[in-house]
Amino acid sequence: MTSRLNRRRFIKKSILTSAGGALALQVGPGKILARGMAEKTTTAEGQLAHKANLPKGRIGGLQVSRLLLGGNLLTHFTHSRDLKYVYNLTAHYNTEEKIIETMALAEANGVDTLVIHTAPGIVSVLKKYRYERGGKMKWIICPTAPVEAQLKAYGEQVRQLADEGTDAIYLWGVHSDSLVAQGKVDLIAGAVEIVKEYGLPSGVGAHDLRVIRECEEKKINTDFYIKTLHHHNYPSAPKPNELTKVVSEVPGYWCNNPQEVVDFMKGVEKPWIAFKVMAAGAIPPKDAFQYAFENGADHILAGMFDFEIDEDVLIANRVLSEVKRTRPWRS
Repeated sequence: MTSRLNRRRFIKKSILTSAGGALALQVGPGKILARGMAEKTTTAEGQLAHKANLPKGRIGGLQVSRLLLGGNLLTHFTHSRDLKYVYNLTAHYNTEEKIIETMALAEANGVDTLVIHTAPGIVSVLKKYRYERGGKMKWIICPTAPVEAQLKAYGEQVRQLADEGTDAIYLWGVHSDSLVAQGKVDLIAGAVEIVKEYGLPSGVGAHDLRVIRECEEKKINTDFYIKTLHHHNYPSAPKPNELTKVVSEVPGYWCNNPQEVVDFMKGVEKPWIAFKVMAAGAIPPKDAFQYAFENGADHILAGMFDFEIDEDVLIANRVLSEVKRTRPWRS
């Protein structure tokens, strides 16, 4: 009888807690309301107090939080290895309204910038959140238009993004990896300069460290880098015989030689946003965030569902308050 009553009380409490959570964030036409999300940390006594003020850095003229909201989960690019159903599950969960709720929650917790690519329809959702709902989330976007001679299609997409209010633009890592492999570094330089014509911070993304090496060697005038970084201490990490392969050839990892990246980036003076720090969900946030910040990342990009944001911000704040870095802050 006692266990049954305890279970009933537990269920009742869970329902009330869920209802309270739903009421804590109201996102409707022309308004975004959040309560109970300011000032949150865990005290020595285990009490929960909110702290939404994440430390910030500066990329060009843009001030952004150290923890950034990644766009892949919002656009359903889950990188879920051989679990094919996860893409469809994410697409059903992250509807347009859920994306808007997620951005509002991120803002309420101090995550003030989203990094995303031009997946179909996503820019219209960002505009709706900002211009109709009053959201303040900043956008760092990479165009997916082809990067070809004369850069006509790419330049047109950059123009559209600038006109729509994008705060910074970077060259997609998929493009930059391919351009370096083809010996077309001049097109990377051209893509960077097109963005600068609109007065926006201009960056270069990469999975392959050779991209950053080439940009630094040729003194390409980029304002920041977005480069993968994660260790290999997880079950689906690459095997020793796979480490010499290009990362795109081996599922399950996105940084084939993390120590080489760490060592090279120590000498790079431009801001570095690290992405894939959790190896697409294989590494727990505390482990991933600490590894990235300790090894030189100025900002980290984390894909987060709405229900993960609160805890991830707590983790990031805690890590940042204790971090011992091997590279000076560059932003």
